[in-house]
Amino acid sequence: MTVQYCFPDNNLSCLKEVRTGTGNIFLFTLLSFISVCTVFLNLLVIISISHFKQLHTPTNLLILSLAVADFLVGLVVMPVNIMGMVDNCWYLGNMACIVVLVINNLSTAASLCSLTFIAVDRYIAVNDPLSYSTKITVCKTTVFIISGWFLSILYIFIFLYFNGNLLPSQIMIRCHGECVMYVKYPWMTVDLIVSFVTPSSVILILYSFIFNVARRQAIAMRSVMNSTSNRKVAKVSFTSETKAARTLGIVVCVYLVCWIPYYISSLSVENMSSFSLLWTVFGWLIYINSSMNPLIYAIFYPWFRASVKNILTCRILKS
Repeated sequence: MTVQYCFPDNNLSCLKEVRTGTGNIFLFTLLSFISVCTVFLNLLVIISISHFKQLHTPTNLLILSLAVADFLVGLVVMPVNIMGMVDNCWYLGNMACIVVLVINNLSTAASLCSLTFIAVDRYIAVNDPLSYSTKITVCKTTVFIISGWFLSILYIFIFLYFNGNLLPSQIMIRCHGECVMYVKYPWMTVDLIVSFVTPSSVILILYSFIFNVARRQAIAMRSVMNSTSNRKVAKVSFTSETKAARTLGIVVCVYLVCWIPYYISSLSVENMSSFSLLWTVFGWLIYINSSMNPLIYAIFYPWFRASVKNILTCRILKS
């Protein structure tokens, strides 16, 4: 690693730490690949649900909202972080820094909001399937999605403003060529409650209810099938129960694994820059969650595989 200056003609320039070597090149290549995959997978989800009218259902609209948020992570957040890791310099000015900070925080907040709405949607579908179509409609779901994005934007603006990261006059930089978000310790606690504890609690509680309801339904169906000596159907019922439990376990585990380290570490220090090593590692865990979401919520659906086949073969261009 060679040390230079981000802006050699400026006496207040930050140090430029150019990271070279085989290990760094491999790391940047891997992260770039993850970014491209995140954009590509989420773009497939967006095109699929937007293009095919048969997929315009409440649940799929929530998946679309999640895909849009994760698409922003792969398109903007990941490349910007990779650029910062290469030489630790910011060349685009304060206004661009503010825009990136807003998109960074908004995409993760909207992604969490969409995950929570999906949990609520699945709970109602499993707990009250007969009245689900009347309670959850496309119009109501659209209103919830718009409201969720609006509240996410409002919270992010308040969060950035009171931590001195929203206005150019507020930004405190140690040197020229730096784009760093500082968070005051009291706001770390607030953000922990709003952005992690609350949605995590909702998701865990609802998915536990979903699992219990699905298990009771599977047991009831299995007892009925056993009474009619239909062993084959009972076996299918048991397989469905196991598959549902495994899918819900993957959803919850990936979510918690990606988010818990970030918020636990945020309480251990008063200020952490966005370029510190620990913050970078835990931040990328959250970004990787955006790569996993389309795999969990979309790729295992048959309609997604069928729509991807139509997209990749350009059949969607036909009337």
